[in-house]
Amino acid sequence: MALKNFLMGSALLLAMAGTAQAGQQYVDETGFAISGYDAVAYFNLPQKDVGMAQPHAVPGRADITAEYNGATWAFSSEANRDMFLADPAKYAPKYDGHCAYGISKGGKVPANPNLWRIVDGELYLNITPTVVGFWTSDIGGNINKSEGNWTGLESKAASDKSWMAISDNDGTYDMAAPIK
Repeated sequence: MALKNFLMGSALLLAMAGTAQAGQQYVDETGFAISGYDAVAYFNLPQKDVGMAQPHAVPGRADITAEYNGATWAFSSEANRDMFLADPAKYAPKYDGHCAYGISKGGKVPANPNLWRIVDGELYLNITPTVVGFWTSDIGGNINKSEGNWTGLESKAASDKSWMAISDNDGTYDMAAPIK
């Protein structure tokens, strides 16, 4: 019985340690994950071919939110919020919302929610249109590098920079989200 309790306690400590290592979600000056855009809506947008600009993300609403990974997420509908809550890992962007190319290069940098691509059912974000070009030149290779780097980066503090402050992002967004 003592061995069983010891093993159960050890398993609980390991599980808690794994949880403590989870990375911080990127949250910018909006105070929301993905800058207040709807994580579920990406999966209903028509994805463009590599080299073409993606449709803009769908703004969430400030009155339809959920908490996940230490951040507030906004949604355009209650149905999308409920889908997210049923399986948040399915909809949340990879690398806690940081730029996928930045992770492939070994750093946590912010991501522009309008510079996205879904690959094998996973949502990836990037920081600027120029970076999208680098990332899409070898998506598979960059994902492999990112996966290799993420283990060492995940527990580091989230980026506190603003993607909107980068002039290369001018014209990549119509409005701030979420909708009030």
